[in-house]
Amino acid sequence: MSPVAEFRVLLEESLRDGTFARLTLGKPRGADRTLQKILVRPVTLQGGPHLSFLHRHDTRDITKNLPLAEAVREIGRLLGSDFYSAHMFTTRRGVQLEFNKKGEPRLSYGSAAPQAADPAHDREKHRLLPAASRDWLQALGVVNADGSVRPGMADKHRQIHKFTEIISHLVAEARLPGDRPVEVADMGCGKGYLTFAVHDWFEHVHKRSCRVTGIEARSDLVELCNRVAHDTQRPKLSFIAGDIGSAQLPHLDILIALHACDTATDDALARGVQAGAALIVVAPCCQKELRPQLTPPPVLAPVLRHGIWQERHAEFATDALRALLLEWAGYDTKAFEFISTEHTAKNVMIAATKRAAPDDFAARDRHAAEIRALAAFYGIKSHALAMHLRFELGH
Repeated sequence: MSPVAEFRVLLEESLRDGTFARLTLGKPRGADRTLQKILVRPVTLQGGPHLSFLHRHDTRDITKNLPLAEAVREIGRLLGSDFYSAHMFTTRRGVQLEFNKKGEPRLSYGSAAPQAADPAHDREKHRLLPAASRDWLQALGVVNADGSVRPGMADKHRQIHKFTEIISHLVAEARLPGDRPVEVADMGCGKGYLTFAVHDWFEHVHKRSCRVTGIEARSDLVELCNRVAHDTQRPKLSFIAGDIGSAQLPHLDILIALHACDTATDDALARGVQAGAALIVVAPCCQKELRPQLTPPPVLAPVLRHGIWQERHAEFATDALRALLLEWAGYDTKAFEFISTEHTAKNVMIAATKRAAPDDFAARDRHAAEIRALAAFYGIKSHALAMHLRFELGH
């Protein structure tokens, strides 16, 4: 049996016995150059079990639901023609079908999916956002009037709830004021999805008064978010036009900056440290500053001549130095995956919680030595956050 035929048999078997979890078609080779990949998952509609195909394009997503038999035929048609990679997860194992440049298929096996996908469209999951959040979710185009997720917005919907879950855990560890509203700033907030989510979690779930400010450079998004906040009666939520470095904030207990590009993340971290924020949460993006500086240690030089490894090392070095600098500045840090790379490649998050008491001189010197050792290992002479904090990397 050929690898393609075997893959199709395994797909049909997993659909029959209910073990199919998800499938990703990648390495596009079709005529539509904007199509990046297709994500396939099981759904249950009024007409019975279907497979939902999310076609992810450069600037839009398109969803199509097909009955199982038709879905299997469609996947078979796409394999080896429009897509050269298929990665299927079942609750028993993972199965990957890859085609080389000559179009020759190869089948391999891996670990099972951590859990079976929930096929029900209308099954309610435990959420940390209240039902009242539906008004702004609808106004910002995430859900329809009936609360169902709009086509192409499933990943954003998932990200909003995942971020709310993360915030709920981090806030439990932070020393926030008890005698006044908590002051939160979301730097580079974009369309305000997470800004609204943080407000609603504090006010309606955590039952803590808060004032949340979104900072965004694009005036049209500021106008939109302020209008939605006003129309949905959220007086403690506001948006102002500005950038991370210059926005005026009277108090700051929590600073959030997700996907601030390159050194804008350092600007945000510095604002949080300088304001003495109890909690700083960032998801770095486009870490380009250090790449030209990297001087490969001899043992790494043969591999760092490859651009992809050099890029990943630059990302690692940038974020590792950020975490160490925050430790030196009096914060406990965590670095973890924000959300699966299946949904976004920008998935690393750094969270910093201010310590109750400052370090003694010995601990501070130890942190400084760790930072300088890592910088010396990679030949790094300057780092934006170090400059903001007036930390000398070369001493």
